[in-house]
Amino acid sequence: MVKYKQTSEVLKIMKNLEQVRNIGITAHVDHGKTTLSDSLLAMAGLLSEKIAGQALALDYLDIEQKRQMTVKAANVSLYHEYRGKPYVINLIDTPGHVDFQSKTIRALRVIDGAIVVVDAVEGVMTQTEMYLRVALEEMVRPVLFINKIDRLIKELKLSPTEIQQRLVQIIKDINSLIATYADKEFRTAWQLDPAKGQVVFGSARDRWGFSVPMAQQKGIKFSDVVDVYQRGKDALPELQKVAPLHEAILDMVVKYVPNPREAQAYRIRKIWHGDLNSEVAKTMLEADPNGPLVMLVNDVRVDPHAGLVATGRVYSGTVRAGEELWLVNARLKQRVLQVGLYMGPYRELADEISAGNIAAVLGLDKARSGETVCSLAVRDSMTPFERLRMITESVVTVAIEPKDPSQLTKLIDAMHKLSIEDPSLVVKINEETGEFLLSGVGTLHIEIALTLLKDFYGLEVVATPPVIVYRESVRAGSRVFEGKSPNKHNKLYISVSPLDENTIRLIQDRIITEDMDPRDRAKILREQAGWDADEARRIWAIDDNINVFVDMTTGVQYLRDVKDTIIQGFRLAMREGPLAMEPVRGVKVVLHDAVIHEDPAHRGPAQLFPAVRNAIYAGMLTSRPTLLEPIMKLDIRTPMEFIGNISTIITKKRGKLIEVQQQGNLSRVIAEIPVAESFTIAEELRSATAGKAIWGQEFSRWAPVPDSMLMDLVAKIRERKGLKPEPPRPEDFLGP
Repeated sequence: MVKYKQTSEVLKIMKNLEQVRNIGITAHVDHGKTTLSDSLLAMAGLLSEKIAGQALALDYLDIEQKRQMTVKAANVSLYHEYRGKPYVINLIDTPGHVDFQSKTIRALRVIDGAIVVVDAVEGVMTQTEMYLRVALEEMVRPVLFINKIDRLIKELKLSPTEIQQRLVQIIKDINSLIATYADKEFRTAWQLDPAKGQVVFGSARDRWGFSVPMAQQKGIKFSDVVDVYQRGKDALPELQKVAPLHEAILDMVVKYVPNPREAQAYRIRKIWHGDLNSEVAKTMLEADPNGPLVMLVNDVRVDPHAGLVATGRVYSGTVRAGEELWLVNARLKQRVLQVGLYMGPYRELADEISAGNIAAVLGLDKARSGETVCSLAVRDSMTPFERLRMITESVVTVAIEPKDPSQLTKLIDAMHKLSIEDPSLVVKINEETGEFLLSGVGTLHIEIALTLLKDFYGLEVVATPPVIVYRESVRAGSRVFEGKSPNKHNKLYISVSPLDENTIRLIQDRIITEDMDPRDRAKILREQAGWDADEARRIWAIDDNINVFVDMTTGVQYLRDVKDTIIQGFRLAMREGPLAMEPVRGVKVVLHDAVIHEDPAHRGPAQLFPAVRNAIYAGMLTSRPTLLEPIMKLDIRTPMEFIGNISTIITKKRGKLIEVQQQGNLSRVIAEIPVAESFTIAEELRSATAGKAIWGQEFSRWAPVPDSMLMDLVAKIRERKGLKPEPPRPEDFLGP
């Protein structure tokens, strides 16, 4: 039973590493990570059971609550009793959305086990695979929670047998990834066996779940679950009582996630490349609390009252307030002012945190994510931990280089520190061109970053003009194209067409979603967008860039078996269109027919992904393809006499005036301009209005690039990406 315990009691248990587990929750966006955390917090007495599943308690930032998504990685320590023995489970709830993946990757460095959450309907998605791959590269042992079982019952109306078949397939998909990406010694040992209790099935929102051993012990069958949902929500408390989710999840964690000492024995050699025969290595391999302190900082947070707080894993020794420590990368010593642990947004003070646990430290204000902190006694021999690998993209990008080439290393370090302090500021190295790319939300964001490089790091840099990430789309429908797999054993017959504006609006406003009841979705699409009801019910997928995949086939053998692979192929094709390798938006992809090979070995991703992509690309290239550019809305307040000047600026920038209102002594101008034309808008508005205009700006919409500039723009983007300036032809994707 999970019980609420005072911080002092939790700290006492943390000293016995056999009773400690460091875990994270990771998954594709919207698969239920934070909802699962809510259920665990409720049972720990840290959250009311009445709001668990809706509170999203570890989403403690305002933006997280408003957008219903995790942006930061949040920490909490839970108390759990398993077979009469107390355990402390240090839990990190991580973001799933690709925009915030850097937080997830940092969290994976300091945990030993990951609860991989998979939506029972959507299955293993692209980000599921990405995060699982990174976890395995970090030697983090996965366990699995297949969430949203209720969707299989309520939405798909599957029988108990069909539900079990679906779940078995998900487990196979995860095990296949483990076999592919895990370190050689763990490819077999870490395979998930549901019979052993390494997989939990349930619903985080409805707070029930069970493993196979738990189901056998308590006499639960999937037919019982189906019966509960058929009887309605009033029957749910029965299921929650007999199969509480927290018990199934935390029992699985205690039993199969290694304790810190076990994990460090094999993880240290992977994440730290120093001398494994040295004394400091031995203390880390044994998680010795009496050895020299070694701590890896994975996150730096700004406390408005206390300043920067460095959070990280203590791999050796014990961190205490008052001690001086050495920052290996920063090459300086700093004194620890306070030590504690995070409980969601709150930092609880402690006298000390010993090896194997996650600590929050105040006083190391020069530390950045990835910093290695150690005792002064081993400062000269300490090798830093391996750098974390970040994979992120943004909207507005500049390439920068130092005016003084000898400062290149200093520039890389400064850019890295900026990206840690501001997670929305992205640093990349273009491997093809060798450029250092700095990406941000907008041009002002970039300007501030360049100013920080100069003012705080003493770096004069040369920056290229900002470039915009466009979207690709189509303006007409295509005929049906045949996409063949490389082995010619699989054939997919696909057409593409543009989504109408009503459908785009419904998806954009989340009035219709991929996971809603198909009948409800069909009703809305029929009434508000003129869709055929049958076609609307057959939607397989709706991706983040507002593209829809529809299955209109009938009686195709083995299609159900490869549905997830085809959907993943669709999502991959939508990431980079054929015109300029930019993301695709507003396209409906229809599967009309298919021939699928009977042997699974001949119909895997390597075969079906190209078949999906080639048919989609051929269709797009024959459907009046275009680029969509981001349009920015301007809301300008100005004295009346300057409206003419403002109108001239807007028109010159390919924009248009939407509305002009008189508000007292000021006029309000609503206008739109392309983001690509907005880079100098601030200076021009100030100059044209003698500094008397005030304005705000926000993203408005995506709009087609004018035909007169389309092909020149395509050529420029392709050349910038190292491609031939001419886009491919449809024939290039149609094999013999």
